[in-house]
Amino acid sequence: MDDEGGWLSAQGYRGPTMRFRFVGIAGLVVLIASVAALAASPALKPFERGTWQSVLRGHAGRPVLVHFWGVTCGPCKVELPLLGQFAKDHPDVDVVTVSADLVPNLPAATQSMLDKAGLSSTENFIFNDGFVERLRFEIDPAWQGDIPRTMLISREGTVTTIEGSAEIADLEKWSAQQRSKH
Repeated sequence: MDDEGGWLSAQGYRGPTMRFRFVGIAGLVVLIASVAALAASPALKPFERGTWQSVLRGHAGRPVLVHFWGVTCGPCKVELPLLGQFAKDHPDVDVVTVSADLVPNLPAATQSMLDKAGLSSTENFIFNDGFVERLRFEIDPAWQGDIPRTMLISREGTVTTIEGSAEIADLEKWSAQQRSKH
């Protein structure tokens, strides 16, 4: 039996070195699998200056529901699963969520809530600017930052704003109106 690498002999035994290589390779495999899993699920996009106009351009000609919410907002926690069901039941309406929470650095909690609410496949943003007033002004100069807030944008670009929790019956009615116009 030929043992050029010295793997079979006692002298070829590399003990801890082999274990470290194995642990290193196993760790690398876990890291690659984690990155692949993250890439498979849509990530939160940063909502920065200019994002609002990009959202409007990206959904032009389609009815879109844009929901502003936050992890620390009690009514938002109740409303989010209802919006998840609405998005599932109305594939003809683009649903966009924007975490506009004033508490910074909550992307993991934000993504977790979106996943639990069934909204992970929608387009999801998180405020990513230390000067949130500037972001709110781009969206609506009169908006003081109250959440939840829902903006219904028709195919024609007409905006209807709902301050506070949106009633699903109102969203259903709006969606039906959008279908009848098409």
